Amino acid sequence: MSSLLAKQGAQGFRPYSKPLDTHLRCLKLVLRAPMTLSLNVVAHLVAKLAPRLSQEHEDDWSIHTIFLVFSYQRIKMVFWVFGYGSLVWNPGFEYDEKVIGFIKDYRRVFDLACIDHRGTPQDPARTCTLEQYEGAVCWGAAYCVQGGPEREKAAMEYLERRECEYDHKTLVDFFKEGDSEQPLLTGVIVFTSTPDKVSNKYYLGPAPLEDMARQIATAFGPCGNNRDYIFLLEKAMFDIGHEDDYVIELANEVRKVLGNCGRRTDSTEGKEVVIPFSYPSQVPYGVTYQVATSA
Repeated sequence: MSSLLAKQGAQGFRPYSKPLDTHLRCLKLVLRAPMTLSLNVVAHLVAKLAPRLSQEHEDDWSIHTIFLVFSYQRIKMVFWVFGYGSLVWNPGFEYDEKVIGFIKDYRRVFDLACIDHRGTPQDPARTCTLEQYEGAVCWGAAYCVQGGPEREKAAMEYLERRECEYDHKTLVDFFKEGDSEQPLLTGVIVFTSTPDKVSNKYYLGPAPLEDMARQIATAFGPCGNNRDYIFLLEKAMFDIGHEDDYVIELANEVRKVLGNCGRRTDSTEGKEVVIPFSYPSQVPYGVTYQVATSA
């Protein structure tokens, strides 16, 4: 191994055979200059190169080790994740950089059940997931975590606990405002869900707008109520300058359901009273709340 390393040190990292040209050319570019790439991109190169290298260099098992050593020494390893729901306003983990931008061919839909944050197994909340839709654009925030494997691991473990209803991690291209042709980042992780009620127990599927609004207006769980989720998402998209028409439409429908008042049980006198609220999210969390059926 030491002789092979010496050879690489003297000659530089060069393709070993022409059949490997495509991916080795990519690797040469990576190794010649420090870059910022996600672990997913490196993993992609490893997956493409390793099997072919072992076929053509069966007598030298150390080629894989050399490949990884050079990669990890020369590349600044980072972790990127795209947030399109509550991560936009409340990431909840330590990050080094936040970039506002969008991904292509996906749109938000409120088709996913939440049973442990803003809902319960008996009364699930509706939270947003992504639906593939050609030509669509979904704005949100990409977060960067760097500083080593331990920091990445901590962030991913947190996200996997928080996003437990999402059964897929999809890799996407991320674009920044002003350049819709050239992605700013590739291999960015986004949590998505399988749109199938049989294979994915958390998938609720689409429903009439009024039915979704009523469910969102009344569901609540350990982390808060469902209506605040959509109101905060609506505000977050406004704050980053890219409102989502679907979110606005659904949020307004929730306001119609709530009206200008709600019903709750007065804890001191034990009777139901009607209490007006100027904004739906002012309804206190933890009280017995019912949608008003009449003024």
